[in-house]
Amino acid sequence: LVAVIDSGIDAMHPELQGVVVGRFDTFKGDLLPHRHGTAMASAIAAHGRLLGVAPAAHILAVRAFDAAAAGAHGTTARILDGLQWTANSGARVINMSFTGPADPEVHTMIASLRQNGLVLVAAAGNDGPQAPAAYPAAYPEVIAVTATDVDDKLLNVANHGGYVAVAAPGVDIFVAAPGAGYDFTTGTSVATAHVSGLAALLIARNPALTPAAVQAILMRTAKDLGPKGRDDEYGAGLVDAYEALLTQVSATADRTLSH
Repeated sequence: LVAVIDSGIDAMHPELQGVVVGRFDTFKGDLLPHRHGTAMASAIAAHGRLLGVAPAAHILAVRAFDAAAAGAHGTTARILDGLQWTANSGARVINMSFTGPADPEVHTMIASLRQNGLVLVAAAGNDGPQAPAAYPAAYPEVIAVTATDVDDKLLNVANHGGYVAVAAPGVDIFVAAPGAGYDFTTGTSVATAHVSGLAALLIARNPALTPAAVQAILMRTAKDLGPKGRDDEYGAGLVDAYEALLTQVSATADRTLSH
């Protein structure tokens, strides 16, 4: 189960049929599905004409952001409500493709969720190399994700900082859009969704993995980009799904494959 704290997700989209298995809404009334939430869910679990990173994953749609066309907005109270609901939902991964200022209440909640075994993944931010740290990505309990293009170059508006853990594809990504549509999206948001999908694949292969173990695997198996070693632009480098999942091949599987 991957909880997606975002704007409204179009669960009726052909790419997402049967994917959304739970919902929590911090808004009253029936807001229309939104392009951002729908795009993030499809990057994780699309299984129609598209293929998400973890197409067998199930999504918990946590709507904490409105349906504003120019950019959905949320509040601390709504995000806290969404996180609190997620704590009791059975989710193993929380996708947070949003940024905002530091908030002690949100940090306390996030620290508690991490301690209870949830993998938290968040966007490093799209405010430029000189921008201050973006939250919740900059909290130490969160895996902060930046974005790269098809040539493994860093998204030019991506935040830099010591909190960046890994990079993932995030430029001109083809995703689902509300109303059975499709669109392209760019940003650290969709890169975050890709890493949440990979975390789900790791946990599906080995449910005993802790959040710290998941983060360590992602960083250890990443393809080093930029200056040698970890840096403030790419973090540990571009995530490598194949190498990450190979770390969880059991001895039994090795014996079976060798026959």
